[in-house]
Amino acid sequence: MPLAPSAHGGLYFESVERTSPWRQPRDAIVFHHGIGASAGIWGDWYPELVDAHRLIRFDMRGCGRSHIPPAQFPWSLDLLVEDLFAVADAAGVERFHLVGESIGGTVALAAALANPRRIATLTVSNGAHLGTSIQRVEIWRRQLGGASGVKAWSDTFMKDRFHDDALSPERRAWFAAQQEQWPRDSILNGLGVLIGTDLSARLKEIGCPTLLLHPDGSPFIPVPVMAELHRLLPGAELNVIGRSRHGLPFSHARQCARLLRGFLDRHAVGQ
Repeated sequence: MPLAPSAHGGLYFESVERTSPWRQPRDAIVFHHGIGASAGIWGDWYPELVDAHRLIRFDMRGCGRSHIPPAQFPWSLDLLVEDLFAVADAAGVERFHLVGESIGGTVALAAALANPRRIATLTVSNGAHLGTSIQRVEIWRRQLGGASGVKAWSDTFMKDRFHDDALSPERRAWFAAQQEQWPRDSILNGLGVLIGTDLSARLKEIGCPTLLLHPDGSPFIPVPVMAELHRLLPGAELNVIGRSRHGLPFSHARQCARLLRGFLDRHAVGQ
């Protein structure tokens, strides 16, 4: 099992390289999922991308096969940025395209600010430059503190992620199972990273090509927040996907991947 070493435990990652032999090498793509998800959510993006790019995905800290910190572990946005680059280093990629969803999108923005020379392009799906409120943490804490714990929280979150007809029964069951495996402390501590986060003042420093993918019905990040991110990022491309919620990159995986492929083909960074 490949683990990227970090100062605070290993991070599980997977790397797939099946680029067509007649293609000139392009930069790899690194994917960062959000709270409640796992590396597996990117699977349906791969067919649109794998012929031209090496693809790297990982379980973020706190879930799945990566390091599960104790309850009092000091989570921070800087730590999650360090984790991202630790995975890239372990995979042997210096410069790469970065795709992040939900908190992974916020981490991606912060990573582009922290080390811009390493980010070829940036894609943010259902993520934002503004974090959550303490009220959201309290709502999740109450849900997680009940008799049903993570299961009750996950059942509610599934409604926030997907319209009833968005997924097949098999895909819905798989995603719910991934979400229910998250430890309670990882959920709350991951969400806590976002409290008070506001990257607005520094967004003008991001110079790489940027693609914004956003659902029209996220309960957490209204479209006007994404529109403001678009305004603050010079030259960014914004796509708002109809009839989608916060689980956009899973429910609309092929559509999002096609938009990303077109974006990367136009910029052809590293070709």
